[in-house]
Amino acid sequence: MTENTATHHRTLRILLGATAVYAVLGLAAGLFYREFTKANGYPEGFAGQLGLAHTHILTLGMLVLLIVLILEKVFRLSTSRLLRWFFWIYNLGVVLTTALLVWHGILQVKGLEGSGMISGIAGLGHILIGAGFVLLLLNLNVALRRDARAAIAS
Repeated sequence: MTENTATHHRTLRILLGATAVYAVLGLAAGLFYREFTKANGYPEGFAGQLGLAHTHILTLGMLVLLIVLILEKVFRLSTSRLLRWFFWIYNLGVVLTTALLVWHGILQVKGLEGSGMISGIAGLGHILIGAGFVLLLLNLNVALRRDARAAIAS
């Protein structure tokens, strides 16, 4: 097995593992939302930040990384360092954003006032998610150009 193939398979395993972690965290966030609001006397379907964490984790975490896993399988994005940069920056953004959603949501349910710090850190998380998407698109562009050059050469 060549180094490139080993890197490709290792990347697929890492992406699948991260996808599974986000699936579990997303489902746990939904369960926490339901039980925490019920325990604090809120009606089912309480519209607040806490309810958003469940869908954010499943969508931004699980689904996006599942799509990246498919892109890696098809285009071998791991041949560029951009995929590693995407992975760490994007995941840091998702973790910051969703952690602050949970924190702010708990404060809302408890009837406590949040601070501007929560919004600031959540904003930083959103910026990192955006930067991650830019890196992913740049990486995909590199892979498509590489494939086009290979097709022309053969």
